[in-house]
Amino acid sequence: MEKGMIYIYCGEGHGKSPAALGRALRTACKGENVVIIRFLKGRGLSDSEFVRRLEPEIKIFRFEKSDENFVNLSKERKEEEIYNIKNGLNFAKKVMNTDECSLLILDEVLELLGNDIISIAELRNLLLCKPEGMDIIMTGATLNDEICMLADEVMKIETVRSQNL
Repeated sequence: MEKGMIYIYCGEGHGKSPAALGRALRTACKGENVVIIRFLKGRGLSDSEFVRRLEPEIKIFRFEKSDENFVNLSKERKEEEIYNIKNGLNFAKKVMNTDECSLLILDEVLELLGNDIISIAELRNLLLCKPEGMDIIMTGATLNDEICMLADEVMKIETVRSQNL
């Protein structure tokens, strides 16, 4: 059995989530299951009819209720969303404990660190639940040496040129 790896797709620009989704499609094409948990993003993909057709191989979850940017929420609504986000992290732990997929994508989980929703220690403890053969991809812009140490491989994705059409 393969060891399973932890990957980080980071960078300030666009492309981290699409890169992770591409990896999800490749994994599903091999007949393996993928779970994607999205954090600090709007409904987007999770409400897409197209994405629902990818099930059961690829399942996308979002636990937040608000579509507003987290930093713009009132203190009370932030507390409610932090509770929802923690439910998402607990679900990620359940996915790992039940070994129900070969690839788990924690989309924008690094931004939970950047917004002081979780600590590096909490993320490290979550990753300790990873079963032997599972790959995990974490995306987000927040990165430092301590976060890098959590991963087997870190890929920085940057926008070299962007043209508004």
